[in-house]
Parts: sequence; C-alpha cells; structure tokens
Amino acid sequence: MRIAFVNWRDSTHPEGGGAEKYAETVCAGLAARGHDVTLLCARHPGSAAVEQRDGIRMYRQGGRLTVYPASLRRLAALERAGGRFDVVVDTQNGVPFWTPLATRAPVVVLVHHVHREQWPIALGPVAARVGWFLESQVAPRTLRGHQYVAVSDVTRTELAELGVDPSTVAVIRNGTEPPRHTGLPRSPEPRLVVLGRVVPHKRVEHALAVVAALAPRWPELRLRVVGHGWWMDEVREEAHRLGVSERVDLLGFVDDDTKHRELAAAWLALAPSVKEGWGLSVVEAAAHRTPTVAYRQAGGLAESIHDGETGVLVDDLDELTETTERLLTDGTERERLGREAAHHALGYTWEATVRSWEDLLTEVVSGRTSPAATNG
Repeated sequence: MRIAFVNWRDSTHPEGGGAEKYAETVCAGLAARGHDVTLLCARHPGSAAVEQRDGIRMYRQGGRLTVYPASLRRLAALERAGGRFDVVVDTQNGVPFWTPLATRAPVVVLVHHVHREQWPIALGPVAARVGWFLESQVAPRTLRGHQYVAVSDVTRTELAELGVDPSTVAVIRNGTEPPRHTGLPRSPEPRLVVLGRVVPHKRVEHALAVVAALAPRWPELRLRVVGHGWWMDEVREEAHRLGVSERVDLLGFVDDDTKHRELAAAWLALAPSVKEGWGLSVVEAAAHRTPTVAYRQAGGLAESIHDGETGVLVDDLDELTETTERLLTDGTERERLGREAAHHALGYTWEATVRSWEDLLTEVVSGRTSPAATNG
C-alpha cells in the first residue's frame, strides 16, 4: 500500500512525545513490511524539509498552526506528482487535518484522546471554546462515515459521546520496546521519576508538590523529570517556590539509554497528567518493574494501569502524596506491583500494534467494513 500519515510533529521536534513515538513506530513498521510510507508533519529549527529515515519518507512544512494548511498543500502536491495514495491517516490532535479536503483517498482518523480538559489549560478561554467546538461539533460531523482508530477503550467511549459511531472505531494500543535494557540498577536512595513532555497539562507541578510534602520525613528523596517542553521554566520556578530545587533534577531531553536507566533507577513513577490517550510512559516504566501512581480520571491511564495490581490510581493530589509515601515505605508492596507491571507490559508489543494497523488499512483500502477490533 501507498500510505500517507499526517501528524502534528515528529520525534525530533522539541515538543515531540508519545504521539510522535506512536506515529513513527507504526510508520517504520509498515515500511519494514514493504509498504510505501510518507509522513507529513511540522518543521522546526534545524530540521530538514525532506528526510528519509527508518524507511519513511518525511516531509516537514509549517509551524504550530500553519502545519495544517501546509500539510494539506503538500498532500495534494504529492498526489498530483505521484498519483493518489491508497490511504491517508489523519491524526486528530484536538482538531484533525481535514485531509478529505485534499485527497479522494480513504481517510482513517487517529485519535489519542479527546481534549476537553486540555483546551482551557493550553489556550485562553476564547480560543479554548473555539478548539472544543471544532473537536466536539465540527470534526464528528465532517468526518462521519470515516474509519477511526483510538488508542484506548476510554478514547473510543469519549468519541462515542461526541457522536462518532463506535462501530467505526478500532482500538489499536501502544506497544513498548522489548526488555533489552535489563539488569539496570535501582537507586539505593528513594527516587521518583516523571517521564514525558514538560507542558502544562502534564502537571509536573503535582510531582513537585509531592516532594515538598514528603521532604521533612524523607530527607534523601529525589525527583527526576525526564523530558523537555516549553513549560520548563515555569516548573523550575515552582520548584524554587516550594523549596525543593535541590531535590529535583530537570534532565530535559535524554537519549534512549539514559531514559531506561532513569526508569529502572526510580522507586516509583508518577503520572500526574490531566489526560493521556494511553500512557506509554507507564508501560515503559513497567518494563523495569517500576510501578506508576496516576490519576484515575486521566483517560487511558486507567487502562495502562490495573489499579492495585500493576500500579495505583488516585483521585487527587492529597491521595497522590499519601499513596506515594505508602509505597516508598512498603518495599514489599512496591516490588509486588513492579513484578505485576513488568508482566503486564509484556502483553503490549509494537509488532502487534503494527500488525493491527496493517490489517485495518488493508480492510479500508479494499473497501470492506473494518471491525472495531483491538490489539492487546
């Protein structure tokens, strides 16, 4: 198949995160299976406009907002030059790219999660209302009848609440890397880790608040924040305000080996995000027997964590703090959760994710109705 995958960013973008990891891994996997894969995304300083990587032909154009019209123009130009794509994947990150305007190819809409809670955090009140109107009202009507892909059952349910027919939504979850980083040491001192983009809706400040609350009783406790983002200065200022700057390490972007060392060294991972489609960081930590404490209402985190079995779900900051201290104190329970988490993580492979995508796209291209099946 000749496939175009349209995504907001790629993994080299300073704001790249789990959605970019998902897109590129799926694209590379499809390319390895013999498909012709093109990825369209935003350009950023230092990036090439055109690049061939991991079997993917990448075209970068536009910025934070202009990537939408720029990618539509590029998609149309590529079809004029090389003929119609067999299928186009349109990633709806709040709002879709509206790719049916630029192509007559079948369009599959990928949604990691619904952004109801994130719009007010990311934008001002007026822009947030516009964004939510486009996501909740315009997109479901404009894209009615198209095949959807969600990364969790929670997202599938949320799409149904917006009027998307559940029978048109397949669930294809994130995979995780095979456990090749084994035997990495655990920190002898109590350590917490937060992995992900440093942006407002990830609420790294809640992890800082946990450290501040526990500091008097845990003098050696440290927090390692692995990730980068435009909210980093605000997080640094909040750490200073709470008096925990000496206990918090803001590592920024790190390479893959460093990421795995940090996840393995931590006693616990915290995921205080407002919303996640699935929770790739949870499964990556689990592969190192590091359980995660997260918020129950944060979308897909309630699926990537089996509450009380592979990690713990909580309802508010007070409970996040209390649960973190309880698990820091109870090594036996923490280790039990870690063992179960590692076993759970083995059930999610990128190979299964890519295979599910290939099967789905084959069904769409053939014109047959795609089942709302799941992987994992």
